[in-house]
Amino acid sequence: MRRVEASLLVASSIASVTICFLFIPVAALFILFDPRTFAKIFLLNPTLYTIARSALLTTFEASASATALNIALGIPLAYILARKSFRGKRVLESIVDVPLMLPHSVAGIAILCAFGRAGLLAPITQRLGIVIEDTFLGIVAVMAFVSAPIFIDTAKVGFASIDRELEIVARSLGASALRAFITVTLPLSLRAIAAGAVLAWARALSEVGALLIVAYYPRTINVLTVEWFSMFGLRYTIALSIPLALLAIALFVLLRTVIER
Repeated sequence: MRRVEASLLVASSIASVTICFLFIPVAALFILFDPRTFAKIFLLNPTLYTIARSALLTTFEASASATALNIALGIPLAYILARKSFRGKRVLESIVDVPLMLPHSVAGIAILCAFGRAGLLAPITQRLGIVIEDTFLGIVAVMAFVSAPIFIDTAKVGFASIDRELEIVARSLGASALRAFITVTLPLSLRAIAAGAVLAWARALSEVGALLIVAYYPRTINVLTVEWFSMFGLRYTIALSIPLALLAIALFVLLRTVIER
């Protein structure tokens, strides 16, 4: 009994250190927050307000677009990886997960190597009039690239958790494979899909390294934070960081709510 209590005490102590390590930086952000600087940026100074507001809108619009793109393109792939067995499946799953392991700057370079003006697909992108360098499309491409593995892996787990017998019953009643997927599998997997979408959106919102390489302009709030840190120092960057911190907290509260329900 004493050994159990001692082990529990050690585990609790380590857990407390971990919680402090994670909590203190976020708490410090709010403790050092200066309301006057925040008011100057978002209320009193028209120039700073215009820049900050534009960066926030660009960030939200691009991250939402990237998440929608991941949902549209990721659901079929996640379903195939969850349901089908085929040669090379492990290789394909590894390819899907590669963006998770790439340093942010390398992810940006990879995007340029594929879709940039001098990239591998440049003849096709130029013919289609697609430009990613310093464009909104480039921001969406970067955000979608770095967040896609999170959505696909989460959705794949959701599809794999659905009993195949339910699909078989639907097929035996005359439903096509597509109709069985839409009416049976997809509704039962909505919680996993929603969780994956929230996680992917959070990852897209947090990206900065690849954006600095691919699409510095139009500036997202992350890029603007780096720029203002060099220009104005910590006070201004804290004021810019607060909306993102609050959004991150709200997103993960939403995620926990979705999972619990």
